[in-house]
Amino acid sequence: MSFKKLLDMRPENIRAKLGTKSKICLINGRDIFENIRDEKVIIMACNTRIKHVIHGIMKAAMETDSLVAFELAKSESDLKGGYTGMTPQDYFDVIVEYADEIGYDRPFIIHGDHLTVKTNKEEDIKSTEEVIAEQLKVGYTCYALDASFNEEEDNIAITSRMAKPIVEMGFGLETEVGEIKSVGSSGEITTVEEAKTFVEGLMDNGINPHLLGINNGSKHGNYLEGEEISIDLERTGECYEAVKKYGVCIAQHGITGTPLHLVGRFADYGIRKGNVGTEWQNIAHRNLPDDLMAEMKNWASEAGKDLKFATKQFLNEINGIPEKYKKAIEDESRKTAIEFFEAFRAVGSAKMLAEKV
Repeated sequence: MSFKKLLDMRPENIRAKLGTKSKICLINGRDIFENIRDEKVIIMACNTRIKHVIHGIMKAAMETDSLVAFELAKSESDLKGGYTGMTPQDYFDVIVEYADEIGYDRPFIIHGDHLTVKTNKEEDIKSTEEVIAEQLKVGYTCYALDASFNEEEDNIAITSRMAKPIVEMGFGLETEVGEIKSVGSSGEITTVEEAKTFVEGLMDNGINPHLLGINNGSKHGNYLEGEEISIDLERTGECYEAVKKYGVCIAQHGITGTPLHLVGRFADYGIRKGNVGTEWQNIAHRNLPDDLMAEMKNWASEAGKDLKFATKQFLNEINGIPEKYKKAIEDESRKTAIEFFEAFRAVGSAKMLAEKV
């Protein structure tokens, strides 16, 4: 299958960065989500906090001919490196480097996940706008704006403001209504009226998102022992029905730990993007050298922090592990990614997109 048309559709700034001869098919998120909105397929978005999982995911995407997104949230990657130690430039560079290494030729996006603003204070908004500006500069092609911690009126105003440069450049846009909680905590399920009011409020300000993240009961992170997985697909479908006339589909967060047979049903309820993050971290951790993992766990325990925060503290050690450990991470990532692509009904989605455009 030739992806020449999609290569030609790459954003101008991406073609300039990669060079006209590059076969790396980094495309605009808008071109994916506008073309698959009526297809019952989910694009897997991978928060690859530890870079060694990327090769495996890319190889799985090539084997299954699947579209995929690579993403990091603001907390994971900001101007100071977030808790992964990777700035937006670092992340863009490693994705492109790995794509070059394996001859990765399938269409994909680089997505700015959870660009959060937790209050309506000017300094908080500007902090996130600085990250967005850097991501636009380095070559991200899709963005998720998250001011859902605020009251809906403020959420609409803040999101509309932050979205302007993204919309002006024509990139893919995800927004969020209803804060999605971490494991061990609870939150209110998004109502249909909240979803509808939020999207219509954005549109009144000239902002038409492609995706809407809602709180439908999912959680970020590894589920705690005995904690029930409870995703309200009926409410998800109702929210989708309320906003699909505006060209908006649903983005599903917190999929790690969800049984794959359930994940396969998500597409029937308007979900077109599914975030998988902690799964890749778990795979990397399982295959790191035992002594390194012991050091990381000890640091996290003494610091009183989640183990994910050890990523930045031990970045050099993680990046420098022997090849046999990198290969083990790659192999498990590839196997797991194939399972997710199949469950997401994403197999063959790259060809489908190429035919649609």
